[in-house]
Amino acid sequence: MPSSEPSSQPSPEQAPAGLTPGCAVQLLQRPSYLKTADPMPMLRPADLVDLAEVGEVVALRPLGTVAVRFRRGTFLIDGALLRRPDEGTAG
Repeated sequence: MPSSEPSSQPSPEQAPAGLTPGCAVQLLQRPSYLKTADPMPMLRPADLVDLAEVGEVVALRPLGTVAVRFRRGTFLIDGALLRRPDEGTAG
C-alpha cells in the first residue's frame, strides 16, 4: 500500500546546519502552535512570537527540535522552521 503521510516540510534535513546554543534565530514561518520548554510543557498560541522577532538558541533537542528563548518565553521549535537572522538580510 502507498504511504499517505502528510508532509508539511519539504526539506529532508531536521535542523539547519550551524545552529549552536547562544546563536540568534528567527522563525521562517509561524507554526500552528508553540510548545513551551518547561519541565511540564504546555501548548501556547503561535502569535506570541512575531516573525521578525530574534530569539536565542538555548538547547538542541533530539529529532531536530530546538529550544529557543524569545521575549515571551522559551519554546520548542522544529529546526526546519528557523533561520539565522543574517541569512536573509545580505544586500
